[in-house]
Amino acid sequence: MTVLILGCGYIGTELGRQLVDPDGDHQREGSDVVGVRRSDDGIAKIEAAGFTGHQADLTDEAQLAELPDAETVVFASSSGGRGADAAQEIYVDAQELVLEEFASRENPPDRYIYTSSTGVYGDHDGDWVDEETPIEPTTEKTKVLAEAERVAIEEADSHGIDGTVARLSGLYGPDRYRLHRYIDGPVTDGYLNMVHRDDAAGSIAFLLAEDVARGEVVVVVDDEPVSKWEFADWLAAECGLDDPPKRTKEERLEDDSLSDAAKRRIVTSKRCDNTKLRELSYDFVYPTFREGYRARIDRYLAEGE
Repeated sequence: MTVLILGCGYIGTELGRQLVDPDGDHQREGSDVVGVRRSDDGIAKIEAAGFTGHQADLTDEAQLAELPDAETVVFASSSGGRGADAAQEIYVDAQELVLEEFASRENPPDRYIYTSSTGVYGDHDGDWVDEETPIEPTTEKTKVLAEAERVAIEEADSHGIDGTVARLSGLYGPDRYRLHRYIDGPVTDGYLNMVHRDDAAGSIAFLLAEDVARGEVVVVVDDEPVSKWEFADWLAAECGLDDPPKRTKEERLEDDSLSDAAKRRIVTSKRCDNTKLRELSYDFVYPTFREGYRARIDRYLAEGE
């Protein structure tokens, strides 16, 4: 059995590592794991994590045809932080090509997982949201993400493949702690919905291992959404520093250089509920930011940076 991880970057590489880890909770015994990236550097990172790398461009039909058959396909590709057009090309167009390619094979996949974003919810004025909350994307890019979720569930189903959407909250972890953004400030008001890299990948591995949530959306977020001001003050205190400077959303919006999309991101506010993931019995490695940031805080205290 093969698990194929397409766009095997920050989350995909950790997912592959967990799937092949002989001591891991979600190891797929008897399975091969293949990670797909476009760059030589990406392939090197995959192989360093202990599984097979395959170089391919997901927008190229000929290169997709060269990928191995797989029982499970995970679409974890990123548009690289670019705008709506790039998101359309990767999240919608490439995803449709992938589904068409694998559905046409003699041995099509049984399972398909797409990694989405809680950005599809839009603004809920700080209220709680979960899988039953209607999505209201507020930017052109998040509208594309909403369409990509439809592709992952409905179009996968039309091809006879069970799709699952893992709707990821804000990722943090090695190389993405952004500590100084918060301890130096200024910090703009709002809520943070976060999940450590290891738990984002671990949740996907769990969904595969337990064979749950077919045809469903699962929000992947830790136990405690937190206000940015509270989080910044906690980080500063743990690092032995004074509280960082803060600003309200109104103060931040006074910056005339902000794009309309940036302004919408500033005013967008929600708290994401992980009850469904918990009820499926996923056990978090880092249930809150307190556990998840401990290693980074310890490094700051030891090295001062």
